[in-house]
Formats: sequence, structure tokens, C-alpha cells
Amino acid sequence: MRKTEKNLSILTILFVVSLIISNVITGKIINTGIPFWGSVITIPCAVLCYPITFLITDVVGEVWGKNEANHIVRLGLISQIAATIIIIIGKYLPFIDAEMQQAYIKILGQNWIFVIGSLTAYLVSQNLDVHIFHRLRDKYIKKHGSTKGGRWIWNNASTMTSQFVDTLIFITIAFGFGFGWIFNNQITLIGMLIGQYLIKLIIAALDTPFFYFLTKNIKEIN
Repeated sequence: MRKTEKNLSILTILFVVSLIISNVITGKIINTGIPFWGSVITIPCAVLCYPITFLITDVVGEVWGKNEANHIVRLGLISQIAATIIIIIGKYLPFIDAEMQQAYIKILGQNWIFVIGSLTAYLVSQNLDVHIFHRLRDKYIKKHGSTKGGRWIWNNASTMTSQFVDTLIFITIAFGFGFGWIFNNQITLIGMLIGQYLIKLIIAALDTPFFYFLTKNIKEIN
């Protein structure tokens, strides 16, 4: 991927879209059918697109640098807050069809605990991802003199670590406290934590070829 403003804009748009959509669909719980201590592993639907955001910050960090990666994280936060405000306003506007209003509330009217969980997990995990990515990258360059042969290290290490933190924070706040599972349904809570993180690990491993493909045209050190 060439280091152009157009490509940076495309990645920024994909980042924001993936982030907002993941917040919209996170209320749907997927039943994986995988047994776990008398229960089954369940995962939020957001796992389908949220991991994309970590790939994008890694690509931006590799091609455009740490400052641009942090800039995208800040834009994502602003976008989340703006989307939440718009959804809340829409909820309280006058309506004609009561059934459609209830559907709107059920799909988009997530309670405040989901919003807190999402924003907290996002801020901590995305900033951690950028920090670990560049910390490992800088150390590797200092030791080896180039990035040759090492990109998979900071790509995977940063994503896998930050995804664990993101999963732990969001699931604990949104479902542990939001649904009360931390008090009365710990098995389901633990199953969701394990299930979501395992899927994120798989996605993190699978996105490595895409990371290399999107950063293949840059110099070994930029």
C-alpha cells in the first residue's frame, strides 16, 4: 500500500465504519454450540468486524507512523460518541409506529453500561495496541538495524495482547455487570470471555498475511 493521503483516508473510513457497526451489532449474542462446563460458549456479534480495527491501526502505524495511528484512534472515539448521541436523540424523537419504535429501542437502544464498556475497552485496548506495536518495532530495529523478518512479531503481539484486554474489559462491564452474570451466571461469562478471545486470536493470526500484503511496498525502515 502506497503512503498516500487517499489510502490513509480509505483506511480511516474502514476503521470508523468497522468500529461503529461493531457497536451496533454487539447486542446480538451468537450461540456457538460449543459446550463449556454444562453451558455453551457464546460471543457478541461484534467479533465479526471489530478485529478489523486492530489490523488497520497496525497497517497505519507501519506505513504512516505512530502519530497517525493514534490520530485514527482519537477519530474512532469521536465517531463512537457522535454515533451514540445521534442514536439517543433518535430514540426520543416523536414516532408514528409504536412497533417500529420498540424495534429501534431493542436494536439500537443499548443501555448505558454497554456504552461505558465499549468506550472503556476501546480507549484502553486501542492505545495499548499502538503502544506495544511501536515499542516492539523500535526495539527490533534498534537490535537488527531494520524491520526485515520482524513485522509479524509486533503485528501479532500487539493485536493479541490488546484484544485480550479489550475482551476482558468489555465483556466484564457489559455482560458481567450489565447482565449481572458476574454475580449469578459466571460460567456463561467465562465461556463468553474464552470464546470471544479464541476467535480474536484466530482472526489475529489470519490477518498477518493481509498486514504483510498492505505493507509490502514500504521500505524496511520508514
